[in-house]
Amino acid sequence: MANAQDAPGIVRIPSQYSVTETLDRLERLLEEKGITVFARIDFSGDAARAGLTLRAEQMLIFGNPKAGTPLMQAIPASGIDLPLKALGWEDAGGKTWLAYNAPEYIVRRHGLAPALGANLAAPIPVLEAATK
Repeated sequence: MANAQDAPGIVRIPSQYSVTETLDRLERLLEEKGITVFARIDFSGDAARAGLTLRAEQMLIFGNPKAGTPLMQAIPASGIDLPLKALGWEDAGGKTWLAYNAPEYIVRRHGLAPALGANLAAPIPVLEAATK
């Protein structure tokens, strides 16, 4: 579902909801699947508090230690990409997008065994569902 403008390793999904609603939906769906939500960052809210303007942009940081720990056991530096993150933003045309790192990108970046990509891919259906 990536579009042609993606930077290598980043998957972008269009959302039919606002940034806030997309991230609310994602948070709820992750929690329903037993995936821990560690933090939510409201970049546009932080910008406003600093007297700056930024279109709606928020990040959700989430994961499952049972899925992420094997990656860090294999290659400790893979923890730089864990827990997983999803970024929602509104583009100049008012369209909402949700982005995340492609599992194969993280596997390749850290030289992980390809089988460990399944640990990273498990939340993808949840990410997609949050946008529909």
